[in-house]
Amino acid sequence: MFPGQIIFLCFAVVTGVLGVMVALYEYRRKRFEPEPTEDRVFRCDGCAYVYTDDHDVDRSRCPECGLFNSPFVF
Repeated sequence: MFPGQIIFLCFAVVTGVLGVMVALYEYRRKRFEPEPTEDRVFRCDGCAYVYTDDHDVDRSRCPECGLFNSPFVF
C-alpha cells in the first residue's frame, strides 16, 4: 500500500466511527427527550405568574390571582 492510501484509509475509518457515534447520540437524545406539548403559555399581567393551559383556550384564568390573561407570545 502507498502512504496516500494508508492516510486515506485512516481518515475514512475515523470519519466513519465519528458518524456512527453522532447517529447513536442523536437516536438516544430523541428517544429520551420529552414530547412537545400543544399547551399554550400564559403570563399573568397582575402577578407575573407563568403557567400553561390547553391549546384551544384563548383566555385563561391565573391560578394564583384569578385574573384572565391572553397567551404569551415569545
